Parts: sequence; C-alpha cells; structure tokens
Amino acid sequence: MDNLDSTIAGNVARLRERVEAAARRAGRPADAVTIVAVTKTFGPDVVEAILRAGIADIGENRVQELLVKADVVRGPCRWHLVGPLQRNKAGKVVGRVHLLQAIDGLRIAETVDRIAGERGVRAGVLLEVNTSGEASKHGVAPGEAPGAGEQLARLAHLDFRGLMTIGPLSGGPEETRRCFRELASLAEAMRRATGLALPELSMGMSDDFELAIEEGATMIRVGRVIAGDRPVSTA
Repeated sequence: MDNLDSTIAGNVARLRERVEAAARRAGRPADAVTIVAVTKTFGPDVVEAILRAGIADIGENRVQELLVKADVVRGPCRWHLVGPLQRNKAGKVVGRVHLLQAIDGLRIAETVDRIAGERGVRAGVLLEVNTSGEASKHGVAPGEAPGAGEQLARLAHLDFRGLMTIGPLSGGPEETRRCFRELASLAEAMRRATGLALPELSMGMSDDFELAIEEGATMIRVGRVIAGDRPVSTA
C-alpha cells in the first residue's frame, strides 16, 4: 500500500468510527448513513484511493470537474453533483450521475425532467433547502419548500429522493442543530403531502456531520476528513 492509499485508508477508518458513534447516540445503525466523499480540486488518483478504501460515493461541486474525473477514474463509483446546477449544463450530467443533490428551484427541475425524458432515464434529485437563511447559500426557503416539493413530485422523469441542506456558517452547534432539525421536519411534512418515501436527508460536512447524523442525516458530504486540506484550485 503506497502512502496515498495508507493515508486515505486511515482517514476513512477514523471517519467510520465517528459515524458509527454518532449513529449509536441517535439509536441508528451506522449503515443507515451514506458517506459521500467530496473531492473538489483533488485529482483522479485521490478519487481512486478513496474507492479502494471502500467508499463508493464521490461528490463534486462543479460539472466540468466531475466530467473530467468520471472519464478517467477506473472502477465503479456513484457520482453525486453536490453543487448548484445551471440549466445550460444539465444536459452534460443527466444520465451520468447517481444523484443531483442541489436542485434549488422548479426551473432547473423542469429542465432536468425534460432532458431525462428525452434520454429515457429517471434522474435522481434532492431539493436543496436554505435552512440557515444565509444569502450566500443556494436553495429554496423553508417556507417555499413544501410547494416546491409537491411540484417536483409531479415531474414524471425525476426520482425525487429527499432534501439537502448546508449547515450555517455561524451560530454554534445549537443553530446547526436547528437547521438540521428543520430539514428533517420538512421532509416528514413532504412525505405526508406527496406520498413519496423521500428516504434521503443529505446534511452535514466535515465540521458538523456528527450533529447531522444525530438529527437524522442519511447522507453526509465530507472532504477534508478523508482527503485532507484541498489543493489550491486554478479554476
């Protein structure tokens, strides 16, 4: 095992221990939580080391970076687009990714639905909700989320699987918990309104994933705890 593989494998093992402990505190099994390794600015070699360490879900923030890596990474993996998707780039990823995690409104959802229909596929999506209310973040407002969810549920070529949020930049652990709890409450209300299972709650990153798991996350999106500090992007 080379140094990269050894480092990644050790980081993944420690992460799994923390995930298991957080899940135990919440009375949940550790395998109820999917780890999505976010590899923004890291090369394909890091992605492949993560896959060898046993994590099969890889997240990217940008369409172009995802496509470049998807073309060269060996071995099966499930790609997630975790950053916002522009309508003019939707055609590049529909049918190529496992889950579009940051659908932040009806217009992009309708575009994805149309393209998926033309290609004869169903596109897995999450609705992004801005539970922190911070202007720097994408996503629908919590008050708009139930209506947006009902609209997504009516689109025939979407596999609407749940909700996603990003924790607040400030406010401490209690504000973070509040944001995560609000997402879980919105998901439950949408299940009742739409009749859909909506099994996924994607919330929690490297600094707050344990809180997210305690509040019901089924997916966490983590980068630094697996791959270390990001290289400086030249994009």
